[in-house]
Amino acid sequence: MPISAPTGSLRLLPEPRRARLPGFRSDAAHMPHRKGIFAARRVLAGLLFSTLLTGPVMAQHAAHHPEHPATQPPVQHPVPNTAAAHHEAHADAPGAVHPFRLGNLEAWSLKDSDIALPLGATRTPWNDPSIPAILTSAGLAPDAIPLSNQPLLLRGEGRVVLIDTGAGSSPGAPGGLQTALAAAGVCADDVTDVLITDYLDRHLLGLLTPEGGLAFPNAQVHIPEEDWEAMLPYPGDAALVAAVTPNVAPFKPGAVITPNITAVPLAGHTESHTGYEIVSGSDRLLYVGDALHTPLISVAHPEWTNTWDRDEAAGVATRQALLARAARENLRLFSGHFPWPGVGRVETSGAGYVWRPER
Repeated sequence: MPISAPTGSLRLLPEPRRARLPGFRSDAAHMPHRKGIFAARRVLAGLLFSTLLTGPVMAQHAAHHPEHPATQPPVQHPVPNTAAAHHEAHADAPGAVHPFRLGNLEAWSLKDSDIALPLGATRTPWNDPSIPAILTSAGLAPDAIPLSNQPLLLRGEGRVVLIDTGAGSSPGAPGGLQTALAAAGVCADDVTDVLITDYLDRHLLGLLTPEGGLAFPNAQVHIPEEDWEAMLPYPGDAALVAAVTPNVAPFKPGAVITPNITAVPLAGHTESHTGYEIVSGSDRLLYVGDALHTPLISVAHPEWTNTWDRDEAAGVATRQALLARAARENLRLFSGHFPWPGVGRVETSGAGYVWRPER
């Protein structure tokens, strides 16, 4: 379905890779090859993406990608002004929990960590001269883009489901996920299903304990098939792959993961980047993964390319279609990187969109 959006383009060189945990790989040398593969897949993937997105349901890795610099310290935010009200909860410490309901399901946003992206061609995927003014108008420091990192926990109907797993014990990470799980009254052994959106570090590092064992030993680990296959050839992923392989269940785009959860292909970010649509009774929520990183840019300027995306054009199309659907259907969204707790809706504003967080 054609999407109309303002035109614009941002380019940014990838960030130099930080020091890696033993066995973790860097993807810098493989990105051009993977972007070429994307071009051949775009037509076929786009057909399935369009159908699902517009329908009713839509490693060991610490240096795997520049997207989530685990070595960055927690973000320190100034006291927000009125214009920055949607950022005020972002300062909650790692280990915090935000409970809410989704039909018959209990749900929690679990604060794992914060990420600071200093402005400059080596630290962020956007490099527009207007960004400092955008940050200032939101009551934030003008020299760094703040992102939160919060997995989603669901419990009900015989399952305990965790979507993404945070930064684990990677350097500089506070390990907030396990603290948050305990605060929600859930033991790691109780988790029945772990759903991964993509293979990048702050989504799956938490699959392992600091000692290299399984953090969720009784859980089936659901990973998008092409992302899983992309991990297998690289020696740097061998330890992670060996640990989780007995529990891994790769799936194809559009798969029904549980009776309440359907995988939604959100093309562009990785080989088979995936969101999850959760339905219980009359309630519906879409977990958007890395299709949207920050409301200040991803929502306000979906046409800006994100150089973290393997296929930047597909990433733009995904953001535009996702926001159009979310606004049209008043669809509840969960973003793992939006200001804490990451739950809210998108509304139209003039020719664009704004993020309305839940209170």
